[in-house]
Amino acid sequence: MKYFPLYLKNTLILCFLTVVGTVFSSSLAAYGFSRIQWRGRNKVFLVALATMMIPFPVVMVPIYCMFRWLGWIGTLRPLWVGSFFAGAFNVFLLRQFFLTIPKDLSDAARIDGCSELRIYWQIMLPLCRPALMVVALFQFMFTWNDFLGPLIYLTDQKTFTLALGLQFFQSQHGGTEWHYLMAASTLVALPVIVLFFFTQKTFIEGISMTGLKG
Repeated sequence: MKYFPLYLKNTLILCFLTVVGTVFSSSLAAYGFSRIQWRGRNKVFLVALATMMIPFPVVMVPIYCMFRWLGWIGTLRPLWVGSFFAGAFNVFLLRQFFLTIPKDLSDAARIDGCSELRIYWQIMLPLCRPALMVVALFQFMFTWNDFLGPLIYLTDQKTFTLALGLQFFQSQHGGTEWHYLMAASTLVALPVIVLFFFTQKTFIEGISMTGLKG
């Protein structure tokens, strides 16, 4: 498995970009849905939640055609660009957490002359650190284990991720070289296990503090 370091590099790059994009865009959208009053806010939020009921196979072909038109097939871009457009589940999770924060904090900041962006950046984000960690961990684990996305968009072996590289490794050695396959699977699974071991306290805290207030 000589390409394993390259697969690891590609996967780490994807994880970094998707985590940053997801945390930033989802928290910004969640702040708008929970702390800023504007007409039709709840209706737009319900429409956003409704998108969670649309299965990926329904939109898979149109999205693929769009990325092919952009010339991105065979690159990593289709796998991380979408994370900067705020997924509905992450927005819902962070919105529920924002609703548990007393409005007096933001009202006092507005009286002192703080803009909405400054309130979001300097007051709300530090307070919702546990929820942000949950969203970041969810996104990291999804990207790390994602197989369908790389299978659809990646064509060059040098751009493969670990999940796709593991499948390619299995196809190379057939179904009988189980010792090689188990060793490769351990290398792929170990980082996620170690990460969750060191962050489980923050993860559980974020899940328990994210209520269903609405």
